Amino acid sequence: MVNILILDDHGVVRRGLRAMLETRADWTVVGEAADGRAGIELARDLQPDVVIIDIAMPKMNGLDATRHLRQVSPKSAVLIFTMVDSEELIREVFSAGARGYLLKSDADRLIMAAVEALAAGKPFLNPSASVHILDEYLRGAGTKLAEQEPLTLREREVAQAICEGLANKEIAHRLGISFKTVESHRASLMRKIHAHSVLDVVRFAERNNITFAGPGRPDR
Repeated sequence: MVNILILDDHGVVRRGLRAMLETRADWTVVGEAADGRAGIELARDLQPDVVIIDIAMPKMNGLDATRHLRQVSPKSAVLIFTMVDSEELIREVFSAGARGYLLKSDADRLIMAAVEALAAGKPFLNPSASVHILDEYLRGAGTKLAEQEPLTLREREVAQAICEGLANKEIAHRLGISFKTVESHRASLMRKIHAHSVLDVVRFAERNNITFAGPGRPDR
């Protein structure tokens, strides 16, 4: 039996995936979540075989959720499910620890093959992407050095919260940390990315696939 967890902020997408996946008698969708944080907690409890993760989710984006999931459910294979087709994103996906990358536009014909590959311990890459990128990352070669000092997971979480329009007090409540700690992470984040305003943080987050295009996001 293959146990599958679906993380996507659109209910219609989750329902559609569940309907397709459960046509296989030996597959079951054990849980769903609409945001990255809730998904991580479910993964911790359920320890699924395969986790399908959307890139753009509230509270924690798909890339950071993948990084956290590698810690709380290391045996789970992650399939990134996205509308974005770019080599830069593919590199980030596999660097974060995912084992598969599938475009939503190809879900109808490829979702079964993608989950089957991950369940068997094999990687999966959308055919429209460059296969050599996958080979490069699975060999651990060719990783591009970041131009700025890398952000910690907590700093990335703070960046996403800033992009969603949250104030420091609200960020502290969401992350379960003190107001002073948020201020410290925020200052470190701003220093590392050379940001002088919220708009600078938003632009950085967009370039680095941190942001979520939610209703609370600051105007550009």
